[in-house]
Amino acid sequence: MFSAKISGILLGAAAMLGFTAGACAQTVKIGIISSYSGFLSQAADEMEKGINLHIKEYEKTLPAGVKLEVVRRDDGSNPETGKRVAQELITRDRVQLLFGIVSSPVAAAVAPLTAEAKVPLVITNAAGAGITRISPYVVRTSFTLWQEAVPLGQWAAKQGWKTAFTAVSDFLPGHDAEGAFTKGYTDGGGKIAGAVRFPPANPDFAPFVQRIKDAKPDVAFLWVPAGAQATGMLKAARDLGLREAGTKIVSTQDLAPDEELPNIGDIGAGLITAGTYSTYGERPANKAFLAAWEKEYQGKAIPDFLSAHGWDGMTMVFDMIRATNGKFTGDEALKFFTTWKTDNSPRGSIAIDPATRDIVQDIYIRRHEMKDGKLVTVEFDSIKQVKDPWKELNPPK
Repeated sequence: MFSAKISGILLGAAAMLGFTAGACAQTVKIGIISSYSGFLSQAADEMEKGINLHIKEYEKTLPAGVKLEVVRRDDGSNPETGKRVAQELITRDRVQLLFGIVSSPVAAAVAPLTAEAKVPLVITNAAGAGITRISPYVVRTSFTLWQEAVPLGQWAAKQGWKTAFTAVSDFLPGHDAEGAFTKGYTDGGGKIAGAVRFPPANPDFAPFVQRIKDAKPDVAFLWVPAGAQATGMLKAARDLGLREAGTKIVSTQDLAPDEELPNIGDIGAGLITAGTYSTYGERPANKAFLAAWEKEYQGKAIPDFLSAHGWDGMTMVFDMIRATNGKFTGDEALKFFTTWKTDNSPRGSIAIDPATRDIVQDIYIRRHEMKDGKLVTVEFDSIKQVKDPWKELNPPK
């Protein structure tokens, strides 16, 4: 563990030495930080597959003589570990960019290092709304939960559902999801009848679902990290008869990621979610993405929103490398990122908001239903080009 003083000296040295080298190097060195182990490892695997697929598909399109070197580090789903490996990537490996990060607490721990060393961080998942405010060198190509949950809360209120109950995982993204849904729902005239939070790792959902059922709300907003917990939560809701008691279930896309739909099965029918991406999205770029995915993974994996966000993050980085011919400083990379946009994402048109360094994108309202014996995602409404509402509601002081 570095002391604060030693860490600052080393990071400053990395900024001078690493970026002087980076400005003239033909090898672009990227440090990927992800939760290869820990409770977020399933989500990390989905993100990694999207990243790796883009590199394999497009590495040959880089400028002549430019090569990509990727250094991967495991944060173990732990903020202190994430901070340590980020320090190593910057000071020892001298990467020119940091990339990835599933967990919001890990991203919040890493972000201050990027400002010290002037090394940009491209976040391809971590959705905590305030992370990009920690450092001016953080750019996000994924989403914030406020982008999804505020529109969902507004939509739920419009359905005439008078009372809601929120149940979320007790860490940063869960808190964001809870606050955002509550804001959208109460602004629409709804009333929050109750709220609970449960442990983020290996929770027993049954007691929390029972509390929801006892409160008898019209709608329950449930949030868990994407992956197997989604199935666990919905099974608890089924076993305790939450829907039969008259409570609708809504969530962000984390409760119904595409790769988990076969495991969720018919217990997910009727679920309403707000999200940025689905394999069922009828967009030409999505069809091309899915074709490349199937060719690479041959039915052994199903992409989800983390896969698409990882793909898009690497699209932005590759566009920057082409624009600079592989020769850039941290500030030059950041300048490119903050004006980047594309109409060729699997999720539709996306852009980086230069004022916040967060993504602007369409948010889809989706119904999950059974078709031909499979649970599928049907986009039936959308809110166009949504900026992060949290930053609009909380301007910098």
